[in-house]
This record gives sequence, C-alpha cells and structure tokens, in this order.
Amino acid sequence: MPTPDVTVRPADDGDAAGLAELHTRNRDYFRTGEPLRPPEYYTESGQRRVIAEAQAARVAGTGVLFVVVAQGRVIGRAALTSVVRGAFQSGSIGYLVDEAHTGVGVATTAVRHLVAHAFGHERLHRLEAGTLTTNLASQRVLTRCGFERYGTAPGYLRIDGRWQTHHLFQLLNADYPEEP
Repeated sequence: MPTPDVTVRPADDGDAAGLAELHTRNRDYFRTGEPLRPPEYYTESGQRRVIAEAQAARVAGTGVLFVVVAQGRVIGRAALTSVVRGAFQSGSIGYLVDEAHTGVGVATTAVRHLVAHAFGHERLHRLEAGTLTTNLASQRVLTRCGFERYGTAPGYLRIDGRWQTHHLFQLLNADYPEEP
C-alpha cells in the first residue's frame, strides 16, 4: 500500500464516530499495546468523553489530542500528554495507527507532527515516548524521528491487563533557548 495522503489535526467533537470506528475496527490489534478498556470506550459517546477530556487538557496546557485522517476517514490518533512546565518543559507522546495503514509512513507523519507542535507551539524542551520492548516498528518510527533510546523501565505500564516493560525514548529540542 502506498503512503496515503494524511492530515493530522486536533480532534474535535465531530471525530467521535470516527474514533469509535477506529478503535472498534482495531480492537484486537490495539489490545496488545494499550490498557484494558471498558466496553463504553468503543462507542461514540465514549469517544466524545475522550475528546472532552483532551479538550480540557488542551485548555489547561497539559496536552492535546490529534486525529490522523486519510480520505475522510480517521485512521489514527496521536497525543501529546503529561506536559509539565517549570524547569522540566517536557511532555509525553503516544500514537496508534489503523492496522490496515501500518508500514507506510503514517505513524512517522503523526510523530513528526507531534514534535513540530510540541517544540513549536508548546515550546517544550523535551519529549518522551515509551514502547513495549517487542514493538520494533514503533521503535523504528521514533528513531526515524530523531528520538534516542535512553533506558528500559521494568513493569512501566499496565498494558493488556499486565504490567509490562518498556524501552524509553527521548528527543531534546536543539533550538530551545538556554535563557527564557
């Protein structure tokens, strides 16, 4: 499959149905990389709640949720979360892509968008991301986008119902000023 023409934009209320379809369509595929989700999560109302929480985080300055769209269909999501200001100026990123669109650059496009937003609009100094130790494809995406692996965290996140070890990656903003 050739690289689709994708758009990455902030999620809005109109994306609830598309996000519900994305998660329902990929329920088994995403299960191995995400926390266990209640049945409500896979519904339009459940995704409206996710979007509302993301909009509140955006207003608070602690994160932003993006959707990845190709040919009018939501094929992924990308998020900047856990933004901490002060001396840290850091945030975490996460992303997922419809199984039918993996391996063609969609995740790389989404991560590059997150980096541009975080270092440009948010003016952060550092981004971090974690991957399951077995998720080689995601590790390649992060490396392709300039992230460096800096450690391994045993039992880092409860994924698919159990505590799982992750490799940790970071990217520093080379253009971040030393003086505010």
